[in-house]
Amino acid sequence: MKTLSDFAVTTITGDAMPLSSLAGGVTLVVNVASQCGLTPQYAGLEALYRSYHDQGLTVLGCPCNQFGAQEPGTEATIVQFCSTKYNVTFPLTSKLNVNGDATDPFWEWMKSEKPGLLGTTSIKWNFTKFLIGRDGQVIKRFDPTTAPSDMIPDIERALAATSAP
Repeated sequence: MKTLSDFAVTTITGDAMPLSSLAGGVTLVVNVASQCGLTPQYAGLEALYRSYHDQGLTVLGCPCNQFGAQEPGTEATIVQFCSTKYNVTFPLTSKLNVNGDATDPFWEWMKSEKPGLLGTTSIKWNFTKFLIGRDGQVIKRFDPTTAPSDMIPDIERALAATSAP
C-alpha cells in the first residue's frame, strides 16, 4: 500500500521535495490558483498553517492552471503574488496537473484513495483539498468551496492521532 512517503514533488523554486520529509505529520494538500473566485482561501490556509504547524500540520499548495486558466503566471509570479497578497509561508509546488494524461502521480494517488462525489476521481475545480494523516494515508477529500476554517475539526482529530507503528 502506498503512502505519502512514496511520492516527491518539485517545489516552486525548482528543488526536489521528497514527501517523506512530511512523514509523521499531518498534511493538507490543495490545488491553488491566483485568479480564481476561491483565491481568498489562501488567507484561511495560511491561518491554519500558522495555527497548527507547531503541532505537525503542513499545508502544501499545488498551483494548477487546468481550470479556466486561472493560474497563468510563472512560478516567480505565483511566489510574488502569494507572498505579497496573502503572506503565504507554507510550501508551494511547481505548477502541476491534477487531471488528464499528465496528472502528477501524487495527485493520481490521492484521487484514487478518496474519490469525489459518486466515485469520480476527477478534480472538479481549484481549491480541492486532501487531508493526509500521520500514517501517510489520505483521510478525507474536501470540496473546493469548503472553507479552511470548516476543516479544523478534521485537522485537530488528525493531529491528535498517533502514526501507525
